[in-house]
Amino acid sequence: MGRPHVLLFWVAVLVVLSCIIDTSAEGQGKGKGKVKNLDAASTHYFLLPEVNNTSPERVLCLARGRCFLKFLQCPTQCSRRKPRRNRKVKGCFIDCSSKCETTCKHRKANCEGYGSVCYDPRFVGGDGVMFYFHGAKGGDFALVSDNQLQINAHFIGTRPEGRSRDFTWVQALATMFDNHTLIISANRVAEWDDNVDALSIKLDGEEVVIPTDGDAEWQIMNNEGGGREVVIERTEETNSIKATITGLVEMDVKVTPIGDEENRIHNYQLPANDAFAHLEMQFKFTKLTDTVEGVLGKTYQPRYISPVRTDVAMPMMGGEDRYRTTSLLSADCASCRFRRPQLPAEITVSSA
Repeated sequence: MGRPHVLLFWVAVLVVLSCIIDTSAEGQGKGKGKVKNLDAASTHYFLLPEVNNTSPERVLCLARGRCFLKFLQCPTQCSRRKPRRNRKVKGCFIDCSSKCETTCKHRKANCEGYGSVCYDPRFVGGDGVMFYFHGAKGGDFALVSDNQLQINAHFIGTRPEGRSRDFTWVQALATMFDNHTLIISANRVAEWDDNVDALSIKLDGEEVVIPTDGDAEWQIMNNEGGGREVVIERTEETNSIKATITGLVEMDVKVTPIGDEENRIHNYQLPANDAFAHLEMQFKFTKLTDTVEGVLGKTYQPRYISPVRTDVAMPMMGGEDRYRTTSLLSADCASCRFRRPQLPAEITVSSA
């Protein structure tokens, strides 16, 4: 290693250590020039200052293991983690875990990927097995219920004449953690317009407004749960976001309508004045126990064996009786595990 590289290495280490100390003292840790304060090893890195506005972003990895203190640079095909001018292009995903790599990926829910919930509604579990769960029109069901996390879904739907069951879609999510509740929902829309936001977000009853410029990001730091941070960022200009609750979950969520052709093919018989806007989503969990429950959550149990038939076009998963909650904001299903801790709520809000 040449002398300039040695100097750069030790300067970077000193800066990182300084930032770690500052982060511990202030309870902060995000953005350029600061340590990204996430529990997941893959995102535990220090973002280096930019050489210029066009150079690929570079990081110094801090995760323990073979990637510790290694430099990673984004590919030229996706030089930014958060593309600003065109959010539909691929972003740079930095992985400081044992993979120690950077890759280009679309920043939206992958309906074929693990932990996804899309369509009417179709799940892909943590075990990779695809299944359908109908629930019920107007019902609320626990998707995930664990010691520190509860995610409920509210279903909308329709039942055409002569059909014995509802067609259903997920209209809203309620994510409960510590003493907080994050609600992400699709607004009722009579006529769909891709350029109009049909997404509504609330934290503890207060509306969250995500900026449309800069990083298009909103964040909040609370002093519970080890200084847990909530970050919500736009992944497209409208109707698509990533919500991160540090140490618990990342959620890619998109609002989408039922199109006329889809309505005709499946014979949903939807009313003309309702586009049936609903959510497509994909979850990535940071920390789940071995006894996690929920329609989706149980598929992450280490010894879980799916009961659904994989040799049919629409494998069905039951469990409406085990996972129905009395409301979107309740964790009272028969198999629910989540309980609110008795902690004070001290919150500081900022937006980027």
